[in-house]
Amino acid sequence: MLNQEVRKIMRSDPIVAHPNDTVVNISKLMVREKVQQVPVVDQQDKLVGMITSYDLWKNSINHDSSQTQLVKDVMSTNVLVIEPKDKVGTAAELFIDRRFKTLPVVNLDNKLKGVITAFDVIKHVMKKEYPQPILYKEILEEGAKPM
Repeated sequence: MLNQEVRKIMRSDPIVAHPNDTVVNISKLMVREKVQQVPVVDQQDKLVGMITSYDLWKNSINHDSSQTQLVKDVMSTNVLVIEPKDKVGTAAELFIDRRFKTLPVVNLDNKLKGVITAFDVIKHVMKKEYPQPILYKEILEEGAKPM
């Protein structure tokens, strides 16, 4: 199960930001979509950075909030990536060693192909081991609402 390729479980249509998006708009998008990390891509879908809730938090402490501040001024550009043919186990090791939550999946040309999250790995392993929910089955079944 950890020997499968990342492309088998990655999210192939992730939410993305662009360098010239405003920080305010990306912050709203992240809240609305309930994500904490968003890859930043250029016009050719090549990865140029990552913006995280931590980047936004750190920026809000260090600078006056500006409606015109851009993603490119706040994003991290030193981003660890993984390739579609890399193993799920490799992603799991990176999540453990580096404490990342999301890894961009790029091809050899650095074009974003998807993302894989720590949650994706956990879900993959659990579904292989336990195809049916064990705990909270009534909450996890389709249509059930958590209390």
